[in-house]
Amino acid sequence: MTGPRFGVNIDHVATIRNARGGAAPDPVRAALLAEKAGADGITAHLREDRRHIGDADIEALMAALTVPLNFEMAATQEMQTIALRHRPHAVCIVPEKREERTTEGGLGVAQDDNRLAGFIAPLREAGCRVSMFIEADPAQIEASKRIGAPVIELHTGNFCDAHLAGETERRDRELARLVEGVQIGTEAGLEVHLGHGLDFETARMVSSIPDVAELNIGHFLIGESVFIGLEEAMRRMRSAMDEGYAEGRTAA
Repeated sequence: MTGPRFGVNIDHVATIRNARGGAAPDPVRAALLAEKAGADGITAHLREDRRHIGDADIEALMAALTVPLNFEMAATQEMQTIALRHRPHAVCIVPEKREERTTEGGLGVAQDDNRLAGFIAPLREAGCRVSMFIEADPAQIEASKRIGAPVIELHTGNFCDAHLAGETERRDRELARLVEGVQIGTEAGLEVHLGHGLDFETARMVSSIPDVAELNIGHFLIGESVFIGLEEAMRRMRSAMDEGYAEGRTAA
């Protein structure tokens, strides 16, 4: 039985480090621990203001990891240059606003398709697996396909927020949108990932959706590791994902 791949975002280890300065805790050490504990890939988001992951972290991750590195980045010339220099396994194009604390929603691919098609072309030519971080919106999915992105990552933040707030009707609507988005993306020949705001319960729920190839999870894991350790947090997350995947197969 094989469920979605498990991608671990280590940005917020760097957030803790940068809050005080110095070298600890080391996000590369966290990435290697995640790799040892069963992560299928590591995600790092190099932001314009370098608020957490820094350029040296990307260099160190590329040198140290044996699992794929997923480089989250805004669609800027600076980030394209860095990605082309390092050529990570994957790049995920995300929206980025200077004052946001975290990514607040999906990229408007349909509103910027000509520019984004040109932007991702050299990344694909360099051998990077390109994904677009978007809402579960048919227009954004179709636009991602049109510009040549082979992968989409659907934003799960609204679903997770509704679940956390106990708003079951809104949660179920958002889950239905994700189910539909995965189906539309899969039928279009795209690989579909999910990410943002997932915890043990919401990861279990979305792992039951057929054809989800990968979940990317970060902030919750780093927060939970304060109490139970990173390896145990990852073990519990992998277990929740496997449980959800099994439930989905049974329902089918």
